[in-house]
Amino acid sequence: MMLQRPSADSSGPGFTPLVVVELASDTKEEAIAWLLSRIRDQQHNGGAELLVEQLGPGVEGQEKENPNMFVVGASWQRLLSGAEDVGLFKEFSDGSMRGFTCANKHNFKDFKGDGDDFLSMAECQYIIKHELDTLRAKDETHVPGYTQVKLYPGKSIIRRLQSKGILIQFFPLHEKEELKRLSFSWYKKMKLSFQPLDDIRHYYGEGQALYFGFLEYFTIALVPMALIGVPYYLFDWEDYDKYVVFAVFNLIWCTVILELWKRCSASLAYSWGTLSRKKAFEEPRPGFHGVLGFNPVTGREEPLYPNAKRQLRIYLVSLPFVLLCLYLSLYVMMIYFQMEGWALSVYDEEPTFWTGILLFIPSIIYAVVIEIMNLIYRYAAEFLTEWENHRLESSYQNHLVLKVLVFNFFNCFASLFYIAFVMQDMVLLRQSLATLLITSQILNQFMEAFLPYWLQRRRNKKMIHKVRKRRTLEDKELPLAEQVRLEAEMSTYLGTFDDYLELFLLFGYVSLFSCVYPLAAVLVVLNNVTEVYSDAFKMCHVFKRPFSDPAANIGVWQLAFEAMSVIAVVTNFALIGMSPQVKAYFPESETQLILWTVAIEHGLLAFKFILTFLIPDVPKHIQIKLAHLEFESLEALKKKRLVASWLSDHQRGCELQC
Repeated sequence: MMLQRPSADSSGPGFTPLVVVELASDTKEEAIAWLLSRIRDQQHNGGAELLVEQLGPGVEGQEKENPNMFVVGASWQRLLSGAEDVGLFKEFSDGSMRGFTCANKHNFKDFKGDGDDFLSMAECQYIIKHELDTLRAKDETHVPGYTQVKLYPGKSIIRRLQSKGILIQFFPLHEKEELKRLSFSWYKKMKLSFQPLDDIRHYYGEGQALYFGFLEYFTIALVPMALIGVPYYLFDWEDYDKYVVFAVFNLIWCTVILELWKRCSASLAYSWGTLSRKKAFEEPRPGFHGVLGFNPVTGREEPLYPNAKRQLRIYLVSLPFVLLCLYLSLYVMMIYFQMEGWALSVYDEEPTFWTGILLFIPSIIYAVVIEIMNLIYRYAAEFLTEWENHRLESSYQNHLVLKVLVFNFFNCFASLFYIAFVMQDMVLLRQSLATLLITSQILNQFMEAFLPYWLQRRRNKKMIHKVRKRRTLEDKELPLAEQVRLEAEMSTYLGTFDDYLELFLLFGYVSLFSCVYPLAAVLVVLNNVTEVYSDAFKMCHVFKRPFSDPAANIGVWQLAFEAMSVIAVVTNFALIGMSPQVKAYFPESETQLILWTVAIEHGLLAFKFILTFLIPDVPKHIQIKLAHLEFESLEALKKKRLVASWLSDHQRGCELQC
């Protein structure tokens, strides 16, 4: 479907459908009428001043279709004022990135004529989402028709309807022609080139583009490791102890690439206008609940929940649960080692081809069990974090990330640490690392690429079949109603959490133990290349289009990767200290070996932290531009105050003369 640009006249009968709002099929008429009136009402009356229409009938013969589906748009002037409200940064005529203002709109680079091509479709949809999210109750005590769904002044209407199941979903529509162009340049042609990050950002927003940018950067950063690892693996195939040089390169590599990524990320964020963009004030999460009270910051009534009660839930329930899960993971690991010992004894008694294959079976089973445990724990962690009742989405995400990272790290790497530093068996370490890495990658590709595609095809098969009876999807344009209902049935994209988690674990496999299995970097490069294409396909054809996320960096995941790099320094130095080459220098004193290893390791950690301060997170030329903008803002503020002071003095003088 080719979407047209929004009309400049809000009273016009036609408009560009940007966002779909789906209410429950049994929603009461008075509630629907009330919500639509609030969406359409003028801003000075507390409305969103948006355009909304009910979706017409879709495919013939679909009697069970939900009639309560609406498409939302806005006039072009409304979108421009919304861009100013959300603090959107755009390129100024002098090439700098500045916050957009309607009063200064003609001084922005791409604003031509009435500015029809100034905002991207993703930006327009983000503005509409912001306006819907900030739609607040006035003097209503409850949602019309639902006396049990209480409201109070200042309460977010959309969040309340979501939490009570009246609002099922709202999502941005795909733009068929733009999506087709993006798909072709992104994944439909095999090529050795960079991803179209600017196009991805233009269509999906900065948060999604930064993920794919980091995936691309991580893959390129792995290439030197892979190039060194292949000959290292081939020439030292039988000598498992010659890993000192590779370990030294490994710990330097994992330190440098993360520091350089900060600069790369800052450059991308500046060019996209999110680096200096102020973070919006966070509203309470839709699932947050508590006793109605007064918020001294916002001056509004909203639920209040004692922080002490939340802390009790965290430390008396969530923390013991996480520790119990870690114990169960340790117990499963010990079962795995028993299986390894049994397989090895069978092979020693009868060394044949089949008993040789049997040696890999315990590791494969253990890798599958790890993935299953991670999946089950993820659901448990989400339930617990929800139960903790965090007020803000950022707090919820931080606690969820911490729970998931601790368990996944322990579950995936505990056995490798045990083999390396307790058993000190480099042969078994190489075998276990290879098996865990390969098996986890195969399972992830199945779960992330094949399974979602297969499920989505089954879900939409009947509707697509009926649509194709009347027209060919590839040749003719889908009617709006049919496109909306087709996209409404698509899977909901849950964000980049799982994608970053997978990269975090792969980074761990490479940075911690790849010195004993140099092909790890090669396998991760191959995985990441296929990950780009599978993730791109899912974004374009499996998931609903997500709302744009104006991110300036990869957030808490930067800290997670940096923590992993610190652990990698300690791990690689411990492996170096255990190598026969280093032990040969201390034939009589193991204590002296340990002291020297710890001293050098601490020195390198100190150097790592010094390097963090020496390498600026933001390139110098961007720092200068940001400082210049700040200086201009201060000068403009001074002039404004001087003018206000002069007007005040002038008015006072006139009053005295009178």
